[in-house]
Amino acid sequence: MDEKFEIMKNGKGFIAALDQSGGSSGKTLRLYGIGEDQYSTDEEMFNLIHEMRARVIKSNSFTSDKILGVILFEKTMNNMIDGEYTSEYLWNNKHILSFLKVDKGLADEEDDVQVMKDIPGLEETLKQAVSHGVFGTKMRSVIKRANPEGIRKVVKQQFEIANLIASFGLIPIIEPEVSIDAPDKEECERILKEEVKDFLHILPEGTKVMFKFTIPTVDNFYADLMEDEKVVRIVALSGGYTCADACDRLARNHGMIASFSRALLESLRVTDTEEEFDNKLKDAIDMIYDASIK
Repeated sequence: MDEKFEIMKNGKGFIAALDQSGGSSGKTLRLYGIGEDQYSTDEEMFNLIHEMRARVIKSNSFTSDKILGVILFEKTMNNMIDGEYTSEYLWNNKHILSFLKVDKGLADEEDDVQVMKDIPGLEETLKQAVSHGVFGTKMRSVIKRANPEGIRKVVKQQFEIANLIASFGLIPIIEPEVSIDAPDKEECERILKEEVKDFLHILPEGTKVMFKFTIPTVDNFYADLMEDEKVVRIVALSGGYTCADACDRLARNHGMIASFSRALLESLRVTDTEEEFDNKLKDAIDMIYDASIK
């Protein structure tokens, strides 16, 4: 774990988010050029999305020179690439860390936020992650307006589950996404940071966490959180921005690195030749890397 921790704490690069779940896989496939008429069951859909992810991971452009880690969907962790489970393939062949998405989606909106649904079988999932050499986890909530009560519920739930995850020796990524469409986005971020600071203060000594935040309205807004000894790294979600826009905004936030999904994959198509695919992926990786290390 020491070598992996050093990579994530101090390495230059970013995290690729390849954790599209059942709700977002269809959209991801459509953008990739595979329509719903090309599969008829969820199993076929997940097989196609795994083929796409494997193509990305195996690309010559996808290397540890610029990519520190990959966030995986549970089915991806339990699937194989060239005879190895995905997380083992990433570490053994690419020297890239793995994170596992552990949430089961969002509950209905209440108090202007969506907390996470219950996560049945979480402890068993965490045991599997450890057995596959996974470094950490990721779980997402959403904040839609600056409602202090709602935001506190989001942060409280995230930290409670993060404590359990950390007890398995994994590093949890806490992701309280602030919607880029929130009419009071800056105020949402102000309340969120104060709540995060309160819960960090009572986090058990020695516990380490990461955060995945929407790129803030005020540049370098989370810089003080980066100095907390309990915080390994702060990463950014693209949140619906295009790759170019997300990178431009990220580059103004020093020390924050990318954890992009759609922005990383937006130009890739199933009909690309291997050369075209690698070149497109390289261009996206280079752009995101440059924004992450500025």
